Amino acid sequence: MLVHLRTLGCRLNEAELESWAQAFQKAGHEITRKQNDAQLIIVNSCAVTQDAVRKSRQLIRRIHRDNPSAKIVASGCYVTLQADEAAELLGVDLIVSNQDKDRLVELAMAELDIPSMPAMSTKPAEISLFSRGRQRAFIKVQDGCRYRCTFCIVTVARGEEKSTPIQQIIKDINNFVQQGVKEVILTGVHLGGFGSDINSNLADLIQAILDQTHVPRLRLGSLEPWDLPENFFALFSNPRLMPHLHLPLQSGSDSVLKRMARRCKTEEFSQIAQKARSVVPNINITTDIIVGFPGETEQEWQESFAFIKQIGFGHIHIFTYSTRSGTKAATLPDPVQKSIKKQRSQQLHKLAEQMKQDFLRQNMGQSLEILWEGQKEEVDATTHKVFGYTPNYLRVAVIINNKESLENTISPAIPKEVSDNYLLTELI
Repeated sequence: MLVHLRTLGCRLNEAELESWAQAFQKAGHEITRKQNDAQLIIVNSCAVTQDAVRKSRQLIRRIHRDNPSAKIVASGCYVTLQADEAAELLGVDLIVSNQDKDRLVELAMAELDIPSMPAMSTKPAEISLFSRGRQRAFIKVQDGCRYRCTFCIVTVARGEEKSTPIQQIIKDINNFVQQGVKEVILTGVHLGGFGSDINSNLADLIQAILDQTHVPRLRLGSLEPWDLPENFFALFSNPRLMPHLHLPLQSGSDSVLKRMARRCKTEEFSQIAQKARSVVPNINITTDIIVGFPGETEQEWQESFAFIKQIGFGHIHIFTYSTRSGTKAATLPDPVQKSIKKQRSQQLHKLAEQMKQDFLRQNMGQSLEILWEGQKEEVDATTHKVFGYTPNYLRVAVIINNKESLENTISPAIPKEVSDNYLLTELI
């Protein structure tokens, strides 16, 4: 059976998709990139914002419209929070909640009467990661969150914290390395909370991976700034740990952070950023910001904007606040007018783009080790452009001959030009 997998939202969803893909392959089924060829389609939905919920619904409807004969299995946060609504969507054959995600393949095969094909599972097949056009592997190391930020619906959808045993993570990474994967990314709902339930911590996990695997590049997913272990930055002395941190700030105003129930004030965040930049050369710090949180006054917005500008970020994910039923923030007074939220979002997008361009220019002229991916764009009849990422997670491109391929290789290149959202490089 041909299986196609789609996801919306976070890297954790991507990690789950990869584990399902491997399980389907093990059962003898084939992963396809072509949605309309698939006989079974898995959708991992998102509910982090109202817009994500809308996109999840639209995706499921579009899949059914384009491939009405395929069976559709829907999972993820949207499906978990609004199971009845999701079940009513045309074309959905099976709903699998977050609580049952680890059994999704088993449930799909049983409920939809999909046979296992053991003879097929013994045949050599392209690793599911590559068969889906990916080069970097997302590793789910934990799920759930013990904190309750007032805006967050994900903690409701994902439940309590649960960590994957370190040796299982080591085994998974070594399996990917044997199949040719050059970079793994650790993900979780509350990545910094790893080990809270198994008498361990994130630093222990990182050190174990560096000691017990040969993965060339190890990257961290989104990490709450209050979660960093005491010896955290010393780990970056190993060049295999990539110099990039995504630290969600959410607001640069302490009074807004208090209403959000965030555990890191601006002064503490500033100290973390300074520490990171003093210890880890050329580190790229990126962040999330929510614009227009309930009660956000003009003064609070100006405080936030000034603090964001002061810190400087390589990239900002900007979210315009949307009410999520079931969160404490949904009950807060003084909602910000839509027009004001739009104005502030535009102002922040302009600043974010300026800071991004500044950081791209800082990386000009130095040799950088690039992991090249599969995406390419035609330049002319004889050449094409391929894309990849630097250790500090900057997107780069290089123009090569049509007969050449760099996919899933690591090689040095020197940035020569800033072009839109990436650096144009030359191979060394």
